[in-house]
Amino acid sequence: MAYIDTQSIAIFEEQARLGNPTALYSLGIAYSTGQGVEMDYVAAHKFFNLAAMRGSMEARGMRAEISREMTREQIAEAQRQARAWLLPIIQEDGAIRVA
Repeated sequence: MAYIDTQSIAIFEEQARLGNPTALYSLGIAYSTGQGVEMDYVAAHKFFNLAAMRGSMEARGMRAEISREMTREQIAEAQRQARAWLLPIIQEDGAIRVA
């Protein structure tokens, strides 16, 4: 796996805001491994969840894997953060855009 640097993180974040599942998955990898960002399983789960919602099978697998390392409270927080991430998209046009 290639190392993810801070410059790549900025690009992934920009693309993730546009709903790009590969960028969302890459952010999940970054946060789950601490590459380019501080390791954060809650953020990783959030990004894997968002990528999975957009059809990424790899993200579904990683979300399940990381969930085994998290408490129920952490998973609930990750899900809350994923909903918060989606809220501006939903409010913009009344529907969730799927990339």
